[in-house]
Amino acid sequence: MMNGKGKYLIAAVGLLFFCLIFWYFSAILAYIGIAVVLSFIGRPVVDFLNKATIKKRTVPTSVSAGLTLALLWLVMIVFFRTFIPMVVEEARQLSDIDVQSAVHSLDEPIRNIEAFVSKYSTEGSNFKIKALITENLSSILKFSDISSVFGSLAGTVGGLFIALFSISFITFFFLKDSSLFVDSLVLFVPEKNEEGVRHVLDTIKNLLMRYFVGLFFEVILVGTMVTIGLTIVGMGFSHAVVIGLFAGLINVIPYIGPIIGALFGLIIGIATNLNVDFYTQVVPLLGYTALVFLIVQLIDNILFQPLIYSNSVNAHPLEIFIVILLAGSMSGILGMMLAIPAYTIFRVIAKEFFNKYRFVRKLTEKI
Repeated sequence: MMNGKGKYLIAAVGLLFFCLIFWYFSAILAYIGIAVVLSFIGRPVVDFLNKATIKKRTVPTSVSAGLTLALLWLVMIVFFRTFIPMVVEEARQLSDIDVQSAVHSLDEPIRNIEAFVSKYSTEGSNFKIKALITENLSSILKFSDISSVFGSLAGTVGGLFIALFSISFITFFFLKDSSLFVDSLVLFVPEKNEEGVRHVLDTIKNLLMRYFVGLFFEVILVGTMVTIGLTIVGMGFSHAVVIGLFAGLINVIPYIGPIIGALFGLIIGIATNLNVDFYTQVVPLLGYTALVFLIVQLIDNILFQPLIYSNSVNAHPLEIFIVILLAGSMSGILGMMLAIPAYTIFRVIAKEFFNKYRFVRKLTEKI
């Protein structure tokens, strides 16, 4: 009979082998992951079409899945066709800004800030904000390589086509058979654990489906409100659209995302109004911009987020904040975006298999 050390050794080797397989086939697993998210977003549409009747005949599931997939790709094509040119044009305009001239136009407010900081800072007159602004502004506005980026993308059209075809193919079958993903995963577990694993996967699927559908609409609504608000307060429409797009996407990171979105909006507001008086025109615009983000955040926090997180995460705000910080320290912005889905999966698994521990029971009591 195998002793305890042998079992741990086999488990460690198995885990290492799994990690190697995961790394080697990371592209394929990424396709499956994207397909799963798309199937979650499209599932309500499939369910709606399946309930519809045409001359007392129900719509076949394969037809519902095909129509939903076509609708998803239509939305994405329209989205990229509409917004990518605006983003590229915004990048071009920002790359044309002369950083030295921009900083020179802000000489007076910079001197006032330096005088204020020098008065109350331990660094005294050694504090020079002008050099700091010049350095950071140069890195923020460095879009000179935008053409080379799109050039390199053009060189990978073949790989992109394979990725899109693979994701579409997998998504179609996930939409056609809602239990396919779960049925595929349980094949890798012993039969004695199948019931528990199936329960975990069904719970995860239901929670993440509500989460991603809610998140999809939150991104659209937040981006739209920011765009409309900034246009009303006097920001150019093209600038407002780009800021709204970025704010909507980055808003998927709770707590930190809205701050990043607001800072991005303020930076664009300054960078695109360097030729006007700072105190009489730029400062009021920045104030109105901050007000727009504040109002949008209040609406988001009061209406949107409770509907999304109360049905999926069911975790204390401090938990979410710590998880996001940990994920950000390990994987940056991408880690922050994936933190909540990953934490939801972790909590469901912990509740099913490790519920005998008091810490786990406390952590998962609201699931």
